[in-house]
Formats: sequence, structure tokens, C-alpha cells
Amino acid sequence: MDNNKKLSKTDLLKSFFCWHMFAQSCYNFERFQALGFVHSMIPIVSKLYHTKEEISQALKRHLTFFNTEANFGSMIPGMIAALEEERANGNTDITDETINSLKTGLMGPFAGIGDTITQGLVKTVFLAVTVDIAAKGNVFGPILFFILFTTYVVGVGYFMYFQGYKWGKNALNKITGTNVMQKITEGMNVLGLTVLGALVAAMVNIKTPLVFKIQQTTIEVQQLLDKIVPNLLSLMTVFILWYLLKKNKSVVSLILWIFIIGIIAAYFKIL
Repeated sequence: MDNNKKLSKTDLLKSFFCWHMFAQSCYNFERFQALGFVHSMIPIVSKLYHTKEEISQALKRHLTFFNTEANFGSMIPGMIAALEEERANGNTDITDETINSLKTGLMGPFAGIGDTITQGLVKTVFLAVTVDIAAKGNVFGPILFFILFTTYVVGVGYFMYFQGYKWGKNALNKITGTNVMQKITEGMNVLGLTVLGALVAAMVNIKTPLVFKIQQTTIEVQQLLDKIVPNLLSLMTVFILWYLLKKNKSVVSLILWIFIIGIIAAYFKIL
């Protein structure tokens, strides 16, 4: 067997591009992202294997169930590219079971941390900034979001893919052996909650115009509430919605109730 097979930077870039653009293409409930993963492996196996049988076998072993977050999860196809390279160069320790077990072991942790950071933190912060710009009538708002989020996903995906290729089969030990995932997840949870608290104070604005007169004394309810806790009504609303979501209430029904209560409260000048 030829022991000098080597993937070039171009091969790896093609693989990364295929994963980045088509990770969730043909998404289905039987194998989830398996077809997208196979697509990302085409530049790899085409370079490493030459016969139709070898290429077919290499692609088929990646048709097993696979599902992760596409940006941080880019490390997995990068790692598998390194394993395929070692296998093509005669490493008999890398079997189909080895490859699939590593994919299975990594896809869950990367899905957790990727969704937490990308969907729960980064996208939320970017939208909070750019939606405010757009709401003021500035067309640069959506353009800025596109630039920021595209830079983020491409940058993170590129770094994780090539880091995975660099680590190869040792990636699982490097990540899980030092509890990196747990530490990063805990840190991002704290940061995410901090950002969420700031967003509640900045973006949720619920006030009441109610005024009570007792003899010669005028009591403004909003002013009284602000002396207790600034933006108390906004904070209470967020906590109530959070509690109802924890009770598995439908998001759509909660949105409808917000509309209904908001219209009634505005009509009777309560809020």
C-alpha cells in the first residue's frame, strides 16, 4: 500500500466548504446530517482512494446517523479527514467502528456547546444590536448583521475544522480528558445569562401610566415601582414568560396572549 498519501490544503478547503455550505442539506429524521457529512468527505476520499470500490466503501461508512451544531461541529469532519488519511496510508487500527464511535462521541458535546454559544448568545447579541439600528430606519442594520454573523460562522467553522484535522484521532481525548467542554459550557452559560439580563433591561420596556389621587396626594404607580426596582414590570413579565415556558406552554400561544393583553392594556390605558 502507498504510505505517502497526503491531503493538501486545497483538499481540506474543499471539504470544509462542502461541510459549511451543505451540512444540513437533505436533512431527514432517519439520518439527520449524514448526507451532508458524506458530501464533505467526497474531496477527501476522492484524493485518498482510487478504485470505485474503495471510494464507495469510504462514503458508505459515513452514512450512519449524525447530528451536531454545524459551526463548532466542524471539528468532527476535520478530525475524520485526518483519520481517513491515516487509514489510507495503512493504519489498520482505524476501523469503521473507530471512525463512527469518534463521530458519535463528539457530536453530542459539540451540539450542546455550539447551540448554546451560536444560537443562544452570539446571534442574540448581534440581533439585539442590529435590530435596534434597523428599527431607527437605518438600512445598515440588516447588512451589519449579515456581515457580523457570516464572519462569525465562517471564522469559527474554519478554525474548528483545521484544528480537528490537526488533532486527528486524539481530538476526543484532548477535549473530554481535560473537561474542556464542561468548562466552556459553564462559562458560556454564565456569560449568556449576563447578556440576557442586560438585554431585558435594554430591550423590554413595559411601563404603566396609572395615577391614583388620594385627597391632595397624587401617586404615580410607575414612579413608585421604579423606586422599588427599576423596570420592575419588564422583569416580572420576563420571569412569568420564563416560568410558563418551563411548564411547556406553547411559544405561539404565549405570543398571542402577549398581543391580546397588550391591546387590552393599551386600550384601557393600564400599560
